[in-house]
Amino acid sequence: MYDVLSSPCRGDRGSPAAWVGEAAAEPPKMGEQPIFTTKAHVFQIDPSTKKNWVPASKQAVSVSYFYDSTRNSYRIISVDGTKVIINSTITPNMTFTKTSQKFGQWADSRANTVFGLGFSSEQQLSKFADKFQEVKEAAKLARDRSQEKMETSSNHSQESGRETPCSTRASSINGTDDEKASHGEPPDTELKIENDKLKAALAQSSSNVKKWETELETLRESNARLSTALQESITSVEHWKRQFLTCKDENDQLRNKIGELEAQCDEIEKERERNKELSKRLQDLETEIQDKEAELDDLRKQSELLPQLMTECESMNEKLQDAEQRNQELEEKVRTLRKEMDESRHRHGHLKLELKHFLNVLDGKIDDLHEFRQELSKLQIDN
Repeated sequence: MYDVLSSPCRGDRGSPAAWVGEAAAEPPKMGEQPIFTTKAHVFQIDPSTKKNWVPASKQAVSVSYFYDSTRNSYRIISVDGTKVIINSTITPNMTFTKTSQKFGQWADSRANTVFGLGFSSEQQLSKFADKFQEVKEAAKLARDRSQEKMETSSNHSQESGRETPCSTRASSINGTDDEKASHGEPPDTELKIENDKLKAALAQSSSNVKKWETELETLRESNARLSTALQESITSVEHWKRQFLTCKDENDQLRNKIGELEAQCDEIEKERERNKELSKRLQDLETEIQDKEAELDDLRKQSELLPQLMTECESMNEKLQDAEQRNQELEEKVRTLRKEMDESRHRHGHLKLELKHFLNVLDGKIDDLHEFRQELSKLQIDN
């Protein structure tokens, strides 16, 4: 909701012109009609840096040109929900600048800010710029006409002001009686001329009085219209204030409800996650149950074979006992064989010693025989 009293372009509250300015800052009335509407993202220049853009709307909103037939003026108005984000009166000095293919801006000195619009296509930007130029020319034409009317009324006032002293000076146009005598003109002719001039001045003054009465009546009607507009603006301000407070309360209630719904949605989402986890766990348990049932079936089948297995087990135990007994006998045989092997090893070692001793003796004998042979050979040579 837009508060007229907080408008940056309001003047002194004590003057009628200021009240008219405040009435012009109201949202569209019945007298204003939209002549062009489009969708765009609204931005405003950052008041601190004067460089960065601050978004005035969260999404694309309607931006409209309005024409006020009573005031012969044009405005650009945009409303986001219950908030008026653009309320700019078009003046001939404004310029709409295309800064990119889809973005344009214009400065509003009354609002002391710069508005920016971001469009979805270059075609929409071109249409808005053409309409801005058209409205600007219309505003310039309206201003020129109002200036011509003001100049005409001022000229009429000046002419009536200049003509009024003629009646006051009519009595001294021809000077005093002494001056008349010095000119030598006849007194009757002079009086006729004087009377004619006075009649003309009187007729002119009567005409001026009628003009003044007409202008006064016009001013009274204008003052009455302004008073009516003032009363309407005051009533509208109070109405918009009440609506603003109502909408604010509703907005607070809706925000609280939204907060509660978001909390409920979070709880629902958590419950969904829990349900998903439980479903997954249930599936896992069902799978485990199926596996356990399969194992149980196997055990049942095995339990049916248990008596046979017991019989086989007893026979295997008997065989095992026999095998253990045979194993003990074999172990005894192995011990006996190891003992005999040790004894044979001992005997073998003793035989090795005896054989070594015999070989030594044999070597000695062989050496003796070799010496004996040598001696025989010597004796034979000697013989």
